[in-house]
Amino acid sequence: MSTVFYGALITPTSLTAYSALPRALLSVSRDTGDIEWLEDDVPAGTLQDVLARHGVLSETVDVVELKEGEFLMPGFIDTHIHAPQVPNLGSGQEHELLDWLAEVTFPMEARFADVDFARRAYTSIIKRTIDYGSTTCCYYGTLHLDATKVLADVVHRYGQRAFIGKCNMDQNSPDYYIEPSPEASLAATRALIAHIRALPPHLGGAHPPLVQPVLTPRFAISCSHELLAGLGALADADASLAIQTHISENEAEITFTKSLFPPASLPARARNHENGYGHGRERGQDGHDAHGTYAGVYDAFGLLRANTILAHAVHLEPAEVALIKARGAGVSHCPTSNFNLRSGCAHVGMLLDHDIKVGLGTDVSGGFSPSILTAIQHASMCSKVVAMHASASASSPPTHSHSHSHSHSHSQFADRQLPVPTLLHLATLGGAEVCGLRARTGSLAPGKAFDALLVSVRTDAGNPAVWGVDLDRALGVRAQAKTRTDTRTDRTMLEGMLERFLFCGDDRNVRRVYVQGRLVGGKEFGA
Repeated sequence: MSTVFYGALITPTSLTAYSALPRALLSVSRDTGDIEWLEDDVPAGTLQDVLARHGVLSETVDVVELKEGEFLMPGFIDTHIHAPQVPNLGSGQEHELLDWLAEVTFPMEARFADVDFARRAYTSIIKRTIDYGSTTCCYYGTLHLDATKVLADVVHRYGQRAFIGKCNMDQNSPDYYIEPSPEASLAATRALIAHIRALPPHLGGAHPPLVQPVLTPRFAISCSHELLAGLGALADADASLAIQTHISENEAEITFTKSLFPPASLPARARNHENGYGHGRERGQDGHDAHGTYAGVYDAFGLLRANTILAHAVHLEPAEVALIKARGAGVSHCPTSNFNLRSGCAHVGMLLDHDIKVGLGTDVSGGFSPSILTAIQHASMCSKVVAMHASASASSPPTHSHSHSHSHSHSQFADRQLPVPTLLHLATLGGAEVCGLRARTGSLAPGKAFDALLVSVRTDAGNPAVWGVDLDRALGVRAQAKTRTDTRTDRTMLEGMLERFLFCGDDRNVRRVYVQGRLVGGKEFGA
């Protein structure tokens, strides 16, 4: 049994390109939730012939025909979000990072010690992230084991794909919100891992579980040497365990981290070539090695490897860039939060030029929106700020600096505005790469999970910020296809629809959300 979608489809193919298919035909297995096959261009008059060629009989298939102004695209992947901070959205806008944590964030997270409160809050929170189009999320919970078990249970029940971690924090935290010892933190982490891995499989366990555990040292500041060493041992024993943490978000944070972890205090770990972690002397373009850097701290404890997700990376030193690249770690770019907490502009183009994996994160509630659309818009603006600054610097007298230097003529992304294909990639396939899920999700292709959005940029979606394509036709605003075979004009229109959605869309334009072939959210879900 299959569900076949017929209509417009958009899917990323690289950092610089995506496919815009006005008349695609895509089949999804109802048994597995995987995409069975995809036909790029099927004129309406040939639809039945193409279905017959694939052996599809009318009694074994449901055909979903998209309306004008609707299209399919991969679901968004939020590589960094703090689930318990959603109730704080819009609060504490006057603070920078460390004060914001103390005055706004920790008091709210402490409330999740109440399991009933956690259950009621998370039930609302996860529904919101799904309806905004996030088919995969990397969730930070609180330090509470029971509440984070509830988070995993709620996500599992909704059917979202996710990584879920209990924050590890046994130092430099308020008395009312701190773990009593490294041993207690590690024991709770092991218990959460066991709980998540015992959740019932979806679709009979044909695929890796939708909900997976992730080691979550909140950031180096909140973890003692002993706790980081214990987490490193957990990671060492299980190469499949993903790791998520923060890095180089705020200059005061970096200074404090270096004061807590001077080079002489770090373990001297031998490089493990098989698992891709350990302390090594990677050097940046300036000749300095990463020993004693923020990234070097995580590396020394065995927490920097191919399935590590590093949030922010705003103020990386050149040696850290080289180290992150060498270890194969990924970066979650969180521009909304970085603007909002006055942390700075991450040089995403530079990271991409270094072939470092980059995805987008909402970083709720440092970021004031749970929508990856907002992150896309702010990633675009961030890249423009970086480009403007680079242009101004190029016209100024040279100064001695340790900043990343890139010749404009020899870089593809650094110091340039990120174009729409790149923004789409960061929000989908780039996030999948960061999460180690490229083979399962991030694009719409045969063999992958149908993690997808049905998007509408029609007037009846109800979003006044989006000029509906039906108005284009009614008023003759833009060129319309003159014939049913005028694919070039149709493709141009579809590209315009995508741009309107990315820059003006919101949850009203997300009509349906699918994860592993199952309808789990969107405005039409349950309507």
